[in-house]
Amino acid sequence: MISILYVDDDDDIREIADIALSLDPELEVRLCASGKDAVAIAAAWQPALILLDFMMPGMDGPATLHALRNQAETRNIPIVFITARSSQRDIATLLALGAAGVLAKPFDPMTLAAEARQFL
Repeated sequence: MISILYVDDDDDIREIADIALSLDPELEVRLCASGKDAVAIAAAWQPALILLDFMMPGMDGPATLHALRNQAETRNIPIVFITARSSQRDIATLLALGAAGVLAKPFDPMTLAAEARQFL
């Protein structure tokens, strides 16, 4: 099984992402609603990939990325932003922060699993 942590503060988007990623029988998906939870879950669970929302209250996506990179347990996990902020400039900024990639919202539920696999 390939483990993926999906982080988004929107309940509906998390549910759609869970269903979409579960279409791939080789993916084991866990969900969380905040950056703070993501940092704790990722350290304990060690997912193969983290899909991370950019705009979240409290600890936003870039702050979460920074916290994950500062922990030995999560430093090398690929992190892909899922965001509506997907202009070339926004993508370049996120890649410069250390993201492995950027997927645009709204994402296509039928292709999300395959798109996520590109970053493994």
